[in-house]
Amino acid sequence: MTVDELCSRHRRIAFDANVFIYLFEGSGALSLAAASILDAISAGRSTGIAATIALSELIAGPVRAGDQTMAERYLDAIRSIEHLHVVPATAEIAADAGVVRGRTGLTLADALHVATARAAGASAMVTNDRRIRSMLQLDVVQLADLVA
Repeated sequence: MTVDELCSRHRRIAFDANVFIYLFEGSGALSLAAASILDAISAGRSTGIAATIALSELIAGPVRAGDQTMAERYLDAIRSIEHLHVVPATAEIAADAGVVRGRTGLTLADALHVATARAAGASAMVTNDRRIRSMLQLDVVQLADLVA
């Protein structure tokens, strides 16, 4: 699947934290694929959705490495992507995450990504985590499948 096809099929696309990690810390084809889909979001070709937990996951690496400045840059970069909405957790999202986790065995973080995507009306989610699979109301697209 291409980024163009993804954007034409899905008006609201959610992102797992690993997409942002590839964007900021990766290199090679996956990093380019992450940049391509997020550029499409920034251009308004679709609306992007990110769960607030993605911010926590994203800055853990720089903080662990003692680089608070880089952590702040990552947060600023996420906030600056036009047409990307960081969706705060709600009681409803938390409850749905529990349902998702109970049915799929996903980690709590992954279940929160899925529940946030569904609550925000996303019809697709981009990840590079093969444990996350398509489910009711949400097509899961592997970042690796967007590599041109």
